[in-house]
Amino acid sequence: MKVKIVPRTAGAPAGKLADAELHFSDGLLAGLKLVGFTVWERHDSRGRSVTFPARQYTVDGERRHFVLLRATEDVSRTDPLRELILRAYSEHEASLAGADAASPDHTALRSV
Repeated sequence: MKVKIVPRTAGAPAGKLADAELHFSDGLLAGLKLVGFTVWERHDSRGRSVTFPARQYTVDGERRHFVLLRATEDVSRTDPLRELILRAYSEHEASLAGADAASPDHTALRSV
């Protein structure tokens, strides 16, 4: 599996740093990708966070989110994936610092 970092585009919400995709290379999911992950700068300046793919819906005028990728039992099972995406973003940032950062279309793939 590879994590692909897709830099934010113009007009992105405040705090959004990038989108992330999981590209599968083995098994039943080989050749497929899972999209919808987002890397965010936290509002409290305590680092970064990752949101998982979700579907937005409205109930009685209130916006809600249904997360599409969830743990079956222990909610901490999503933590390693969040950490993997954050590491891939950090590596992407480091590669931009060492390369010409003028290209807004620069994407990065990290194998795991």
